[in-house]
Amino acid sequence: MDAGYGLAVRWSLTDAPEDVAERLREYVVGTSIARFMFLDGLAFKVWRMREGEWFEGTYVFDSATERDEFQSEFEATAATSSGSVAVGSPPVSIEAYEVVAIAEGPAGFRRGPGPGTA
Repeated sequence: MDAGYGLAVRWSLTDAPEDVAERLREYVVGTSIARFMFLDGLAFKVWRMREGEWFEGTYVFDSATERDEFQSEFEATAATSSGSVAVGSPPVSIEAYEVVAIAEGPAGFRRGPGPGTA
């Protein structure tokens, strides 16, 4: 059984507006989490950020077909996606990848906002 089929979408924050980190947190927690909780074929999504450097959405899908369909649809609108609007530029990379394995530790997966949104 395959562990999954990944996709990483990354935006550069080096030339983004000063308040972009807070705007991205608000968007993810207020809108994006709910949208992706019901995306068919998605096993999980993680939003990652290094303030002033980059913001990334990392997706793991159950099948290559579901990942590839999502990637194709996203690429068609990437420049006008909510992330691109907040950052002020399109993604610098959109990369499909193989998920070799997934290990869930004793703490388990958690849903919801991270420490920057408290």
